[in-house]
Amino acid sequence: MRALITAGLVGLSVLATQAAASGQSAVDPLGEKQWGLAQLRAPEAWATSTGAGQVIAVVDTGVDLGHPDLAPKLVPGATFAGCGDRPAPCGNGDWLGVDGVGQPTDVHGTHVAGIAAAVAGNGIGIAGVAPDARIMPIKALENGSGTFADIGAGVRYAADHGANVVNLSLGAQPGTQVLTLLGLANETKDAIAYAREKGVVVVASAGNETAPLCDTPAWESGALCVAATDANELHSTYSNLALKLDTRAVSAPGGASKQGCDDDVWSTVPRGAGSAKCGQADYDSFAGTSMAAPQVAGVAALLGAQDRNADGIEKALMTTARTPLVGLRGVFNPVYGYGVVDAAAAVQQPL
Repeated sequence: MRALITAGLVGLSVLATQAAASGQSAVDPLGEKQWGLAQLRAPEAWATSTGAGQVIAVVDTGVDLGHPDLAPKLVPGATFAGCGDRPAPCGNGDWLGVDGVGQPTDVHGTHVAGIAAAVAGNGIGIAGVAPDARIMPIKALENGSGTFADIGAGVRYAADHGANVVNLSLGAQPGTQVLTLLGLANETKDAIAYAREKGVVVVASAGNETAPLCDTPAWESGALCVAATDANELHSTYSNLALKLDTRAVSAPGGASKQGCDDDVWSTVPRGAGSAKCGQADYDSFAGTSMAAPQVAGVAALLGAQDRNADGIEKALMTTARTPLVGLRGVFNPVYGYGVVDAAAAVQQPL
């Protein structure tokens, strides 16, 4: 079966409506556009943890291994998509894939990786949520889609090769949850369970269909489902609700998808692949729950660097998350899950 990426790739040009991130991102030229860091209160958390020693596996369309905001952060990766008759893995996680051709939709993984852990303070581009974490590029999707088998193999590879956090900014169409519940499409579901048994935190995007449930694999037990918010901390109109059987769900910045470049999420894209509308060659602004998930993966790395185990990381994320407007923390609701993740509050939680 095919599992389709659920990213809203939109970009126009207006001003952001929330205060810019401060601290380390001030020396990154696009840092002032990263309203998501401010919403997460990530810069305030960096005084306590920057994610050093943690590895975030980005199981996605692959990563531009030569991007200057990502290259210093990379650990060896793997390619599972497009291997054909060759044994997998058949590559190193490069976004170009085995055929050496970069498909337009395959810029996705590079964007996701930058959100989680781009270099901070290097005078170019953006800052990642976990600026001292490393990135493991896993290419399990080609031309925007992939199989449950390849995605599951990517998750298992990450768990076996030192990843502390796995990010899954991808999802099957609504209704596919029935297949996993019936045991008809178990490869990714079983891989998530395997990773959790090894102490790996698995973060996954809720989906962009305005549906009532988290898509699979975010739906699966052991995955933390992430819905999207806009720059005003409102639930993004395209985002699925943060609803799943085990209620492991939160929200994070994903952008508005229709108001303009600076109302969405800026991050890295393969060199030269930036859109003319947003005006940057190596960076672009996208919206989607695909952008929200790596924000949470980055905060998970900040917490993992404090020697928390996977259960402790999830507990810190959920109990300190805040519900906008009403000010509650750690209280579940079907729109925001346990709330918008608050990095500064999470790193202060007792170990």
